[in-house]
Amino acid sequence: MVISSSSTRIDFLSRCFSGKTHDSTLLKTVFPTTENWFENHEIQVDLGYLGFDKVYHCGGVELPIKKKKKQGLTDEQKTVNQKLSSQRVAVEHGIGGMKRYRILSNRLRMHDLQAYDRKLEVCAGLWNFYLTN
Repeated sequence: MVISSSSTRIDFLSRCFSGKTHDSTLLKTVFPTTENWFENHEIQVDLGYLGFDKVYHCGGVELPIKKKKKQGLTDEQKTVNQKLSSQRVAVEHGIGGMKRYRILSNRLRMHDLQAYDRKLEVCAGLWNFYLTN
């Protein structure tokens, strides 16, 4: 899980989990709901975190509008989703910046998750250093 700012800087990188884990389950594992992690922050998440605003208290949450079954989105809803996706692209650029070091884009046959976590932290640090120059 990656938390990034609008300047494509990587602000938080969670530890790696083996196997398939849903985004919201991973979020609740890394940030337990018993504490106010996001109380003073404006949060923007994708549809993988649907229900975020019901679980966590925060300054504000921006979620895309999900299409209902057998119904399309109105033009106004599509415009809102396009605005959010254009802002969210900065996070994707931050993740893409980490991919330039090829640890996320290539298959890595490493069984030691702690060593993999350290390598990812180095990649995030190198990306953030690249942004400062």
